[in-house]
Amino acid sequence: MDERLNVELICMIVNYGFGSRVIKSAKRCGVSGGTVTLGRGAAGSGLLDFLGLSEERKEIVYMAAEREIAYQALEKLNKEYQFHKPNHGIAFTTSICGILGTKRIVCRSKKEERGAEESMYHVITVIVDKGKAEDVITAAVEAGSKGGTIMNARGSGIHETSRLFSMDIEPEKEIVTILSEDDRTEKITAMIRDSLNMDEPGNGIIYVQNANKTYGIYK
Repeated sequence: MDERLNVELICMIVNYGFGSRVIKSAKRCGVSGGTVTLGRGAAGSGLLDFLGLSEERKEIVYMAAEREIAYQALEKLNKEYQFHKPNHGIAFTTSICGILGTKRIVCRSKKEERGAEESMYHVITVIVDKGKAEDVITAAVEAGSKGGTIMNARGSGIHETSRLFSMDIEPEKEIVTILSEDDRTEKITAMIRDSLNMDEPGNGIIYVQNANKTYGIYK
């Protein structure tokens, strides 16, 4: 019987062209594979260095692995890609409570976990209509954030129904990912919510996750 282990989602934000290289390196460390999406770095008040986002075009790499493998892989990837240096990118992990579609990774239930550590950083994810991402960044910076990463996306909810020639149209979206120190998260999310009127239906959503491991963060 397979031993049930905790699973981590690894997220790495790197300069354009490095995504595939990162996945190849991670595979050598025991990670089964990953997905690369395109994004761009954004920050206010010229503080791009906090997230290593001086170069605008970015690739975001997502990989899932058992916790021990994920942490070992990140240590090796940090040495190889030198996230401790400015503009080399950032990496963080969040917990996954369930995963389907792969036989190589098995999750254990929350009640089996022991010794959970308190996170010092949070991952704030904001999904808004296209064109609103810069407003999200502006609000976040006003509340103490140093910047974030923007990705293009599509999606529709119950408040967004559009049809053209009898075809459903999915509205274009932007996803903003912000890595925040835990003591600033509440202020940042509140500022974004108020600035973009996110309590109004259809104006977007915000969710927050714990960042278990972080690399490349500059204060």
